[in-house]
Amino acid sequence: MKKLSVLDQSPVSEGSTPAEALAQTALLAQEAERLGYHRFWVSEHHSAPGLAGSSPEVLIAHLAAVTSSIRIGSGGVLLPHYSAYKVAENFRVLEGLNPGRIDLGIGRAPGGAALATRALQENQLRNIDRYEEQIQDLIYYLYNQPEPGHRFAGLQVTPAVPTAPEIWLLGSSRGSSLLSAKLGTGFAFAQFINGDGGSAAVSEYKKNFQSSELIGSPRCIVAVFVVCAETSEEADRLASSMDLSLILLEKGHVSTGTPTVEQALAYNYTPYDMFRIHDNRKRMVVGSPESVREQLEALAELYQCEEIMIANLIHSFPNKLKSLQLVAKACGL
Repeated sequence: MKKLSVLDQSPVSEGSTPAEALAQTALLAQEAERLGYHRFWVSEHHSAPGLAGSSPEVLIAHLAAVTSSIRIGSGGVLLPHYSAYKVAENFRVLEGLNPGRIDLGIGRAPGGAALATRALQENQLRNIDRYEEQIQDLIYYLYNQPEPGHRFAGLQVTPAVPTAPEIWLLGSSRGSSLLSAKLGTGFAFAQFINGDGGSAAVSEYKKNFQSSELIGSPRCIVAVFVVCAETSEEADRLASSMDLSLILLEKGHVSTGTPTVEQALAYNYTPYDMFRIHDNRKRMVVGSPESVREQLEALAELYQCEEIMIANLIHSFPNKLKSLQLVAKACGL
């Protein structure tokens, strides 16, 4: 493990507001930069009251403006909803404003319920899967002009800035890893979404990687939920909010905010809930600073990955900041 980075989903905690969640994301990015984290990514969710980040491009612009050196990016832009050309222009503007600091992480998940997807794709023809073609178009638009014979040959992509954002393909399955390998992009595996099969997916990515104009060799990130506190007992207590959040999501409850620790501890869990909590803990690293460091090192060894990205849904923002600080100190940033 050579690098530590941060993913923030701008979660709205019970009792707070979406505006506060966005402000906290900015404070978290500034603290991550001060502590020496390598990059800071923000997510995209739609019609999700419990998550405030619906427009990563807009949020990235603000985060880059209130920081000075940490890489800022999307984790990720949900490409099937959009024109690859427009995404490329958005990120060329961001790169022009912040040369050498912008990451374009892309994914194919809907990021919300079916109604939100219909609204995002209104009046668009989506009867075929064009995801691979969209990624290839993005590469054309960001790194050169479309080739002769391309349906948009001769198209100018503006602004014409001398640098381009890094492109990362986000995924939680073997299919995503193979597509990333084929197109020669960086690959970020979302263990915080899928606690199984991640190391095998990354291994397949490395084995099948084809060098490209983007990168000459495989580059991978593993993203995981992390809750760190002074003691393992306190970390486990703080993680109970995340346990309940995930259980409620699986049951189809519309989240209005990350529950408090008190709500989580008082919840009447069924035996099946307890089974799911145990299984979901595979998506998390929870413990004291020393324990978290050991778990992250083991994760890096398992994945043979040079970078780990951490996220969390800790209810209390001061505890969230403290977790970030404890991890940085334990890992020697």
